[in-house]
Amino acid sequence: MSVTRRAVLEQLATASDAEQRETTTTAAIAAALDTDEGMVESHLNGLAACELARTYPDGRVRITITGEELLALESDELVIVDSDSDLRTN
Repeated sequence: MSVTRRAVLEQLATASDAEQRETTTTAAIAAALDTDEGMVESHLNGLAACELARTYPDGRVRITITGEELLALESDELVIVDSDSDLRTN
């Protein structure tokens, strides 16, 4: 089953917490969305590139505060987030 990046972000927000640094796994998100892990991982990589998700080498993942704030906007319209590294601060 195909899922959107927003659906992955919403499930990530449900399953993790930025402030508490509670994490989940790609497998758990895939199971909750009834889709394959490869698709979820691809979306998570895109979300991480935009600093909406944080991935860890051991497979854990969590939403970031920025990701939570984006969802809090409750926009029904398409939102484009640029992952251009020149826009990030160190």
